[in-house]
Amino acid sequence: MYLHLGRDTVVNTEDIIAMMDLESSSISKYSKEFLKIIEEEGFVRNVSDEIPKSFIICEKNGQSVVYITNISTKALSGRVRKNFSL
Repeated sequence: MYLHLGRDTVVNTEDIIAMMDLESSSISKYSKEFLKIIEEEGFVRNVSDEIPKSFIICEKNGQSVVYITNISTKALSGRVRKNFSL
């Protein structure tokens, strides 16, 4: 199954490692450090022009990618649950 993250970005749900709320994750010093490092290393893909709400960590073919989106983790997880129940 595929999940739309924003703009023209769709990921396979099998590639998703974690969906994290950006606001609550940025409280932890370890999360802040993680986000800083992945951005410096070029693993971040911003898929929204609006205020970011969450980030999704994916791995495909051994390559990690972190997508930043304006869609909340609650909405994203709801989309996944809805499609699995069909």
